[in-house]
Amino acid sequence: MNLILVAVISLGAIGLVSAVVLYVASKKFAVYEDPRIGKVAEVLPQANCGGCGYPGCSGFASACVKAGSLEGKLCPVGGQATMEKVAAILGLEAVAAEAKVAVVRCNGTCANRPRLTVYDGVRSCAVASSTYGGETGCTFGCLGCGDCVAACQFGAIRMNAETGLPEVDEAKCTACGACVKACPRSIIELRPKGKNSRRVYVRCVNKDKGAVARKACAAACIGCGKCVKVCPFEAITLENNLAYIDPAKCKSCRKCEMECPQGAIVAVNFPPRKAKAAAEDAPGQAEKAQVN
Repeated sequence: MNLILVAVISLGAIGLVSAVVLYVASKKFAVYEDPRIGKVAEVLPQANCGGCGYPGCSGFASACVKAGSLEGKLCPVGGQATMEKVAAILGLEAVAAEAKVAVVRCNGTCANRPRLTVYDGVRSCAVASSTYGGETGCTFGCLGCGDCVAACQFGAIRMNAETGLPEVDEAKCTACGACVKACPRSIIELRPKGKNSRRVYVRCVNKDKGAVARKACAAACIGCGKCVKVCPFEAITLENNLAYIDPAKCKSCRKCEMECPQGAIVAVNFPPRKAKAAAEDAPGQAEKAQVN
């Protein structure tokens, strides 16, 4: 019985000493955290997508608190409504940020870019890009394996079976940038949604010379520079045989779209143009009526 009592007392003493040591260590090495960080983290969506540029929602919350300003900071998932809640907690102003959306800068559909080979292996864009280079003659365009679809947490991208290209659902896209990071050929870009969700951009990333690019894809940019010359706002640049439209300078006049001989420039969510033929035939029909 005495041995049991001694053992109990010994264990109790060891536990007590350990508790005291742990308590002292916790006080001595404690790291202070601003309580506002936890409050900010609570109003964030906890998607941990990294679209804000920080490692998860906790990292973004810490950055907002430490920065002392919300300028240049945006939670792409929560949007402006979430940033206003963050601003209210921190007593700061929620700076309005321009909404963005992911766009696929490739028009290499099955019709425009025929297959030259058939690969029967792991369906991964990353693998295809680093090994066999894809099933078509274009070494810049979409590989069609759907890595971007797998990376999207919000179901905003799907592969179109008819075209073989990914399609972005604007209503679901949060511009988190996960698809941008997943694409090994950098054909997906985050661009401003634009007024009334209208935007104009070059749907091609092929940097080959005109003849080579056209041979690989019927809708490729051939670097002719016609769009650069016709743009009245100097929003288009031509580099490495590829045109690029700066969304900050573009005024959506759509002159470049009409000038492009390849149809590589697309205008999204604009109303349909009136048929030129109808406008051109109107004078002729009026003359015929007068003759009759």
